[in-house]
Amino acid sequence: MITHFQWKPLFKDNTLPGWKISFYVNKQHYQAIYHKDGQIEWKNIQPSDHLEAELKQAIHELMLFHVYE
Repeated sequence: MITHFQWKPLFKDNTLPGWKISFYVNKQHYQAIYHKDGQIEWKNIQPSDHLEAELKQAIHELMLFHVYE
């Protein structure tokens, strides 16, 4: 589903929460901001409601794996 997942801190001071994320789904490039409370702010494309629910779950899992562990 999600490929080429990338994340980086929003601020140079890594202790401040917030991350820029980007990834591909079905050859479509998505960019968003992942806030410390788990809210996702879509930047370039808003996914459909059905896809958004699936993406949010997958992104939360990826962020838990990469950032919080």
